[in-house]
Amino acid sequence: MLKGVNKSTLRPFLKAGRLEAGCDEAGRGCLAGPVFAAAVILPVGFFQPDLNDSKQITRKKRDLLRSIIEQSAVAWSVASADAREIDEINILNASILAMHRAISGLKIKPDFLLIDGHRFKPFPGIKHQCEIKGDGRFMSIAAASVLAKTHRDEYMLGLHREYPAYHWDHNMGYPTRQHRDAIRERGISPYHRKSFRLLDEQLVIPFLSDK
Repeated sequence: MLKGVNKSTLRPFLKAGRLEAGCDEAGRGCLAGPVFAAAVILPVGFFQPDLNDSKQITRKKRDLLRSIIEQSAVAWSVASADAREIDEINILNASILAMHRAISGLKIKPDFLLIDGHRFKPFPGIKHQCEIKGDGRFMSIAAASVLAKTHRDEYMLGLHREYPAYHWDHNMGYPTRQHRDAIRERGISPYHRKSFRLLDEQLVIPFLSDK
């Protein structure tokens, strides 16, 4: 068990005795790469003192928690929607699509879905409830937050090896100054979200065809 004190007082479920899956996404605000989502069903009695919203814990603890969650969960699934899909249907719909794909990938069908945030499209045959800042309030959503974040970071490290100029090994596709400077100097890669504001100034950005 990880050492530390969980000060967020995460709730184990919304309703006792019901098989609930927590759902969350990662990468919604990035300029490049897919948006990832995870769905997690935790066992009764599960507790990890460091479990929290993935943005509130260190990378090292996230990686440790990922292993614990994947080994302990009743069921878990991770899925994504790529940059092309994000450009076609917008980031909100792509985030929901990734969540639906993650839910579809669960080996056990939950009775109920706890969704982080305030927007969601009903998943066929399963009722849901949206929870604002749910990743800091419910264990299952926090666990989904950790899986979505760690799986996406791992994926972005792979893309970094293809296109190292954008420093995705550090910014993971988020709009840092270094990332935007690289776009300004080199143009965009096939993994950039063309529907996003990639630069502060309004410019025609060339497409990077070579590596």
